[in-house]
Formats: sequence, structure tokens, C-alpha cells
Amino acid sequence: MTGTSLLALFLFALWPQTAPKEVSDPRPLNVLWLVAEDMGPELACLGTPELQTPNLDRLAAEGVLYRRAFAPAPVCSVSRSGWMTGTWPIAVGTHNHRSHRQDGFVLPEGVKVLTDWLRPAGYFTANLVHLSSSTQEIPFRGTGKMDWNFHYEGKAFDGKRWDQLKSHQPFFAQINFSETHRGKSWDRAHESLPKAANPEAVKLPPYYPDHSLARGDWAQYLNTVMALDAKVGLILEHLRKEGLDRNTLVFFFADHGRAMVRGKQWCYDSGLHVPLMVRWPKEHPLPAGWPQSPQVDDLVSLLDLGPTLMALAGQKIPASMAGRPLFGAKDLSPREYVFASRDRCDETVFRIRSIRDRRFRYIRNFYPERPFLLLNRYKEWSYPMLSLMRELHANGELNPVQAKLFASNRPAEELYDLENDPYEIRNLASKIEFAPEKKRLKQALEHWMDVCQDRGGQAEPQEVLDLWEQRMEKNYGNRLRKRQLFHSKKK
Repeated sequence: MTGTSLLALFLFALWPQTAPKEVSDPRPLNVLWLVAEDMGPELACLGTPELQTPNLDRLAAEGVLYRRAFAPAPVCSVSRSGWMTGTWPIAVGTHNHRSHRQDGFVLPEGVKVLTDWLRPAGYFTANLVHLSSSTQEIPFRGTGKMDWNFHYEGKAFDGKRWDQLKSHQPFFAQINFSETHRGKSWDRAHESLPKAANPEAVKLPPYYPDHSLARGDWAQYLNTVMALDAKVGLILEHLRKEGLDRNTLVFFFADHGRAMVRGKQWCYDSGLHVPLMVRWPKEHPLPAGWPQSPQVDDLVSLLDLGPTLMALAGQKIPASMAGRPLFGAKDLSPREYVFASRDRCDETVFRIRSIRDRRFRYIRNFYPERPFLLLNRYKEWSYPMLSLMRELHANGELNPVQAKLFASNRPAEELYDLENDPYEIRNLASKIEFAPEKKRLKQALEHWMDVCQDRGGQAEPQEVLDLWEQRMEKNYGNRLRKRQLFHSKKK
């Protein structure tokens, strides 16, 4: 029996076998979102044996684990703008990373953030920053991140403190974690762990070189996931101690894929595939459409979160929301496709569109003349593996799969068979035998772009591009030059 089969049996054994209890409390369920940053599906319960994530594994075992969940974009602000409004970013103009911060751009008429839909249904809304007054719990506080690509008038959330929740029910609350985002939390993640990941034991994707620095960087990513798991455990314990777990629906997911080379900002599974699990309080009757299995392989977009909550709140799903409920409604049909987009990220301008079904991914690159590694100073500074791979490439020490990242251009079309090529390294777009699959996916992608009236074809003003170039040069330029000088002196 395979490890995956054993895992499925383990989760099924933990699946509730008794009917949920009837309760007299007529109030709608509370909702708590636990949101990670820059995290792929690297969890023990999803088949990564090199780490221990007992709290998230338990959450998955007590609820439903969605094995094929995807972000609408591989970067935070675009993805968050998407799932907080329920709209495809290319349809409403939120597709460029950290755009519209100073130009007064507002959402189109009829499009609102999720909290504005839930308040009329009686929900108190909170973006949790303060957890408790304990000094020991200061590191466990939320970041309060929103990062939306539009101007919001008024107050998006009613509160930010955990101690407001018990007296304000039903509530919709979110808490954001930064461990898996590059920065101080990432760098120090291993310090809080009883046992850190062993770099020699990790399994690297084939597009990374088998080098001690690469292994160390991947191991530290796994350490950040384990540090995040400890935070999740503390939050779940707070819920239990205060009795809120009996009336709270808990979601855990990430805003997009991992912050690694060929991950974040890339329209592959490595940049879009995210963990998603949902725990329904066992004292409450299960809703209509609740999955019959503890693991679900249907395609899910994070845009489906908003419609799910609207359905559970007994509200009509707004016409502006492009997602569909995961449960809470009758006659649910699985998605045939999930879509994603990538446009300007920082100073780096691409236009990429992607579609994925259960087996294949098709990608359209609108600027094929631009290299895979078009300059992005944030990544050059933050990703040690990128510097390593540049050096190895210059010395001719990368294999063809790894060296492909340094190509001077990129294919206009990409097609991958995820069943046989989970790392998406064999482009089948030119293979005659896969022409029907490419045609089908290409037509579906073009239809989606037409329906969305894709705004990505409209270039941002040159002054915006110039501002981003200046900003990233100011933030990272000198540091990168000093690092390069340091390494050249060492040689």
C-alpha cells in the first residue's frame, strides 16, 4: 500500500462517524479564516514527510481537506483582491501587483469586499492583530494584512482584537500569519522548533540543483511551515478554551504558492497550488453539499470562499462574485477549470494567463521575447537560491531542466500533463498528440478572458512603471551591488 493510500485511510478513520448533534442556538455560525502567506501544499497530511504539522493535520482530519485548491494569482495583492471581492482580478482592474494605492481607483459598481456583504447579514467583522495581553503570545499575533489593489472608503473591518469575538457573534474574522513569507519571521522560524527540518533529508524539485544551499533554503521553508503550524495550534486552543469552537467554522488556506524560485509570481502549480481545509463544528448539522469524503480532489479556486460564506449566511450570492459555493447550497457541480493571471509584479512586467483542469495546465505568455528571469530586485535579494543558480549556470553546472530558467525568451504557449509531470518541466505545447488538449484549453482560456473583458491588455501609465523602477532600485539596488561586490572579492 502506498504512503498516500495509508494517509487516506488514516484521515478516513478520523472522519466523524456519528451524526452531528442538533443544537438550540439559532445564530449563524461564526467564521474564522486562518491565512498563511506564500505557502504551497507542503504539509504532512498532503504527503510531505520531512516535516511535522500536527495541528494542521488534526484540523484536516476533523474537517475536509481540499487537495486541489488554487489561487487566482501567484502574488499576494492580486490574489487577496480576488478572493476578498469574489472577482477575477483581470475583470475589475486589480490584476497588477500593489496597484491603485494613490490614484483613488475604486471597485466597479456592484463589486464589494466580503465584509460589506456579511455585515447586513448580522456579522461582526474582524481582522485580528491582538490575540491576548500575554507577552508570551506577542509573536503569535496576526499581521493585519489586507493588501488590496483598490481604494476602500471607510472601515473594512469592525475590530482587530480577539477579546471582541465572544461578545460579538456571529463573527467573521481573519488572522494572517507571516512565517512563510520571506523576512525576519522566515529567517528565525527554526529557532522555535523542537526539531528543525534536516536539509539532507528534503526532496528538492528537479528544477533546483542538488546543492547544500538549495537544500538549506528548502529546509528553512519547511521550518516556516512548522512554525506556522504551532501558531495555528495556539489559535485553535484559544477557540476551544473559550467555547467558540462549538459554533465556529474554521478555514485554513494560503494566499498563493511558495516564495521560491519558480514559485511565487509564476503561473505553475508551485505558485498557485495552496492548502485548503475546512472544519465544521461537530455540534451542528452538516450543511447541504458537505463533502462525503474527508479528502476532496475537485478543483477549487479561492474565489469560491466568498460565495460559500454567502450561502451559509442564507444570503443571495452577488452577481459580481465569480466563484461557486463549496457547500451550503444544493445542486453543487465541480469546476471543470481553474484560471489564473499574472501581470506586473513590482518593476517586472509580464502578462501571463493560465488554465488548469484535473490533469493538464495550459499557459499563454503574451511577452515571449522576455526572459524567464526578467529582473525583479525583490527576488534577487530575497531568494538565495537564485544567486546560487546564476553562479552555477555561469559555470555550466546546471542540468538542462535547471538551465531552462535562464533562457533568453519563453515559449508563447506551455502545456503540461500534471499526472505524468507534476513539476511541469516537459512542455507539450508543440506535441501533435496533445493538440486536442491544447486546443480545448486554449479555447476555454480565451473564452474566460473574453467574459472577463481582460484588462491586462491595457498598459499601465509609464509614470507608474517608472515609479516602480525607482522604488525597487531604491530599496534593493545598492544592497544587491554591495552583495555582488562582496562575492566578487571573495573569489
